[in-house]
Amino acid sequence: MDVLYFIGQHINVSDVLYYVMANECCPIVPSCCDMRGMLSFYILWLLSKESMNGQELSEELGKRRGTKPTPGTIYPALKELRLKGLVDMERKGRTTVYTLTEPGREGLNEACNYFCSVFGEIFQEHR
Repeated sequence: MDVLYFIGQHINVSDVLYYVMANECCPIVPSCCDMRGMLSFYILWLLSKESMNGQELSEELGKRRGTKPTPGTIYPALKELRLKGLVDMERKGRTTVYTLTEPGREGLNEACNYFCSVFGEIFQEHR
């Protein structure tokens, strides 16, 4: 059985796929995320686990993608998410910490549903 760790919970991939497909959600690309490169999706997902600064986000993304995004990539993405109201930022000394907002959490949920509906068949066949 394939299990994912998502937003503090262990979930069964097939349960997620069944739920998404049964509810026919997200017929269009969610406005919160550019699904082509998926950077904004990844940032929202990481911030759903804990608040982080840009360097921490870059390091976590690097662990998962194999390469760390440059400051010229990650900070414009964070700015766009902040302007959309999906992420808040707070200065703590010399560090800026980013936190997921409630609209960000809702957008992430919508994006996860969309992601599963688009790639669900791949996950099922890969099992």
